Amino acid sequence: MGVPSDWIRHDRGRVVALASVVAVLAIQLIVYPMPLGNWIRGAVLGLLGAMLAMGMALVYRANRVVNFAQAELGSVPTAFAASFVLFWGWPYLLGLASSIVLGLVLGVIVEMAIVRRFRRSPRLVLTVATLGVVQLLVALGILVPRWWGRNLASERIPPPLDWKLTVGTFILNANDLIALVLAPVTIAAVGLFLTRTRAGLAVRASAERSDRAAMLGIPVTRLNTVVWALAAALASLALFLKSGITGVPLGTAVGLPTLLQALAALVIGRLERLPTIVAMSVALGLLEAGVQWNSETPFAAYPIMAAVMFVALLVQHQGSGRRELDTTSSWRGADEVRPLAPDMLANPWVNTLRWTLLASGVGALVLLPVVLRVDHVLKASALVAFAIIGMSLVVLTGWAGQLSLGQMAIVGIGAAVSATCTSRWNVDLSLALLIGGAAGAAAAFVVGVPALRLRGLYLAVTTFAFGLAVQFWLLNDRFFGWFPRTDQRFERPPLFGRIDVSTPTRYYAYSVAVLAIVYLALLGIRRSRTGRVIIALRENERAAQSFAVPAVRAKLTAFVISGAVAGVGGALYAHLNQSFVITSYDTGESFAVFISAVIGGLGSLGGALLGAAYLRGTRWFITAPEWQVLSTGFGVLVVLLVLPGGLGGLWVRLRDLVVGRLTRSDPSRGSVGSDDVSAEVAAAERRAPDRNEPDDESLVGAG
Repeated sequence: MGVPSDWIRHDRGRVVALASVVAVLAIQLIVYPMPLGNWIRGAVLGLLGAMLAMGMALVYRANRVVNFAQAELGSVPTAFAASFVLFWGWPYLLGLASSIVLGLVLGVIVEMAIVRRFRRSPRLVLTVATLGVVQLLVALGILVPRWWGRNLASERIPPPLDWKLTVGTFILNANDLIALVLAPVTIAAVGLFLTRTRAGLAVRASAERSDRAAMLGIPVTRLNTVVWALAAALASLALFLKSGITGVPLGTAVGLPTLLQALAALVIGRLERLPTIVAMSVALGLLEAGVQWNSETPFAAYPIMAAVMFVALLVQHQGSGRRELDTTSSWRGADEVRPLAPDMLANPWVNTLRWTLLASGVGALVLLPVVLRVDHVLKASALVAFAIIGMSLVVLTGWAGQLSLGQMAIVGIGAAVSATCTSRWNVDLSLALLIGGAAGAAAAFVVGVPALRLRGLYLAVTTFAFGLAVQFWLLNDRFFGWFPRTDQRFERPPLFGRIDVSTPTRYYAYSVAVLAIVYLALLGIRRSRTGRVIIALRENERAAQSFAVPAVRAKLTAFVISGAVAGVGGALYAHLNQSFVITSYDTGESFAVFISAVIGGLGSLGGALLGAAYLRGTRWFITAPEWQVLSTGFGVLVVLLVLPGGLGGLWVRLRDLVVGRLTRSDPSRGSVGSDDVSAEVAAAERRAPDRNEPDDESLVGAG
């Protein structure tokens, strides 16, 4: 009798997880050894990081979305609680209790006021909403201590007990002891809640299919509120305990490094395996402590974390369960723009309006450098570069249904390579742009090979880790010197050795020409069989595979095309600035271009132009303070609430309204084109039952 395949897959997953944890510990013990006292401190901080990762896992179970605001949900209650203890003299236990209570309240408020509004929206839109929440909570956390007229920076919450333990030359106090006791107890309690209580089982069941769970009597909405409250309480407790050890974390202090550690643990744990997530969080905490002890550059831990994620993803199997088979269609930000029917296009009024709008747009682009100041012409050229970068995300997310949160790292690689070609090897500018595009495509291929083998959010998490590794290591002049340094300015070489592009107006014209070429090239790819296969795969991966469509190859093709376009955009932006500054390509900028693409609308390439004009234009061209709010987290949330399909969706509705008035017919009857593969996949989906549906018995048992 053979061993069941499910057992083999589960055993292999456990072996991979255990091997990953052991590998990280081995790297720390062999390459970055440290004294026992530092090792204990690293384990404590790893346990606190595990609490943050567990909160993210809970939200993912309930909403199938990565909550990028997890740390910030704890920073605001911690800022209040630390102010109570340090400024008002509250006892430690009262401050601890207030942090947990405020965390619960904040989690409920965020879920009811923001998350619940996006319950029917695609998961992609909700992901962007959590990024908007990050901006709001970071600003609020910084403002909290100012209400007392004080500053919490570098402040530590004093321990409630006069207890110290000297291990070698390292001194541990009562804050370390309290965290070492409370963190494991809290983690165990959450694990028991999920596996032993009816509410925990209901959370797991409602994550499978919320509509079916609601029909069977499971209070899905109330459970989501409980999950977000619990996740915020975990974050508040973790950061309050951390405040007594390393200081009160405010602003970006709890941002990207903490998020990377939690996300790395989530990837190794396949986003749901809580024991693996906890063990990997502790191992990564030890690794970070070891790097900090042995090196003046603690950022060296980031590429190691990224490498561990890549290797773990390469050896993990592709699951076939209901959770693993979540379709990528839930990640669409908006439907593709539906073309008008041929008879409507032939209407003289519609045809005249089309050409009038096109001529107006071209005229505006031509006259822009004439009416703008020189500094604004430079900003307009930068906006064109970011529009090209936005197009790369339309290809990846709008067409293929995949997420990249490290796109600016690929942009930075293209910028660094192209700048090196022109500044050191005197390569022609246009050829340097092509080389930058090839470098971006190669980077996308390296990242996509391990991440795209698995369905779900693995590419988003992996690209985020890749972005931090590139920002702090690969493109850091403290480690490498193959690219121009920050203080080195280089000249733009003439095109083909003849055409001068040294002035802002000439370079703006060149940027617009590159934008037009990229747009037309992507439009041709979209209308080709390659583009139709990518769209079909996004609509229903299993149905596309039934027509012999290689899923991984098609998704990797989309990512490589996206990387090439991003590399061209980076090369264009670097030569606009005539310098290479790594801060222009950091992970925060990756979030910004991702938000910009979603706001513009992922349904068409034109949405990238609208998104860049909205997010960058409101920052660069509108000086009135009351309008600057449009580019903040609050403005992003408002736009997504009003326009879930982005500005591109609004444009389509206006187009249909005008065309309907001109032709006195319904524009929604327009065809979607001749997508033969997509049509076949849609037909197969209608014929075949959805095998991704959960069994009624599993939901009833959870209820």
